[in-house]
Amino acid sequence: MNNRRQFFAGAAATMAGLGVARSALAALPEPVIQTSVDTAPPLVPNTGRPYNPVVTLNGWSLPWRMNNGVKEFHLVAEPVVREMSPGFKVNMWGYNGQSPGPTIEVVEGDRVRIFVTNKLPEHTTIHWHGQRLPSGMDGVGGLTQPHIPAGKTFVYEFEARRPGTFMYHPHADEMVQMAMGMMGFWVTHPKARHPHISEVDRDFCFLLNAFDVEPGSRTPKVNTMTDFNIWGWNSRIFPGIDTLNVRLNDRVRIRVGNLTMTNHPIHLHGHEFQVTGTDGGPTPPATRWYEVTTDVAVGQMRQIELIADEEGDWAFHCHKSHHTMNAMGHAVPTMIGVDHRGLVNKLQRVVPDYMVMGERGMADMGEMQMPLPDNTAPMMTGTGQFGPIEMGGMFSVFKVRKDQKPGDYKDPGPYPFPPGTVAREWTGATPAAPRAATPPGQADATVVKPGHGKHH
Repeated sequence: MNNRRQFFAGAAATMAGLGVARSALAALPEPVIQTSVDTAPPLVPNTGRPYNPVVTLNGWSLPWRMNNGVKEFHLVAEPVVREMSPGFKVNMWGYNGQSPGPTIEVVEGDRVRIFVTNKLPEHTTIHWHGQRLPSGMDGVGGLTQPHIPAGKTFVYEFEARRPGTFMYHPHADEMVQMAMGMMGFWVTHPKARHPHISEVDRDFCFLLNAFDVEPGSRTPKVNTMTDFNIWGWNSRIFPGIDTLNVRLNDRVRIRVGNLTMTNHPIHLHGHEFQVTGTDGGPTPPATRWYEVTTDVAVGQMRQIELIADEEGDWAFHCHKSHHTMNAMGHAVPTMIGVDHRGLVNKLQRVVPDYMVMGERGMADMGEMQMPLPDNTAPMMTGTGQFGPIEMGGMFSVFKVRKDQKPGDYKDPGPYPFPPGTVAREWTGATPAAPRAATPPGQADATVVKPGHGKHH
């Protein structure tokens, strides 16, 4: 992380170069820049109304200054480089050194002023997704405001009128700017005890995102509509996504926002949870029921809560299986049942990026240790205490420990399983296994193409 006290080099000269008058320079709060991909500790407020801060997974919260009772922030829209997993870096557009940008935390009733400096090569705006505010502050370029030209600073000012979980993103050249990673989280905390908002011990948040990055390249393809191949949480992919570390019996809140172009069924192992909030605000307790999976549709927010009362390491992931894969090529042929030993290496001499599914399944590829183009994340990766995890993309681990201290977010390491509680090989006599009746013949891997009566 670059020091949070850091100005952009030569602050006065830089701001003058961005088109901000020197006379106005004193009115701008310092732009705080963050480059670390680690999960930052919660930003405990030292001015303004008190609140219990959130923890942004592989992210951070933006500091502010108080100016005559107004909470002032400074966002800088700019090109960034995001390391999505160790060694895999992607050229993106974001805010204050990262994509997604920093989480903004305020309190219900706060007067908020956000300076937005545009260091992109084109104009932009910011839409405050889900907020109640004056129409002229809604951030839709051409409709509610002029676009922010490259090199200029605009200011948004409004009251945070209702508590809840929100997002921010451009409403200008949206297809390009959001495909390049321009988005951020916003949390408005309640100003007093709220009948529909519980006090929690840990409060996590992250955004869902998707990119189309060709193997071996570094810049997303912005015209992609459906065939994305990199699925991330806060622009990180497994094993680069930090674990969510909690204390046994903690009440935990997890806030998830979706700015991709498809839905994501988010699933937690080992626990049930309730959806306690949406884009529209907290849900009344009488409307809640227990789930282990909740679907987060495009443009939606979901806030879930649970009691972490089962100790262990629990998978937490999108339940669309191809969203837990990295660099998944949609044109990869299925070769299950086909003996193609020695073929791949020969083909890669001519087509270096050629990849094919293994003859025994996708796990076969991990055993082959297939060479990858530079700056490409393996499709299936990550290792646990029992071997390969064979996941990627939208996957992390919810770690519950009885000896995790309150407020301690450090990874406690692998779970020490009590004796006799791990599935193991059976070496005794095996009982007969009933089978469903099957027609005569042997199963094979042939495919019948639609409209044809012959096997191919």
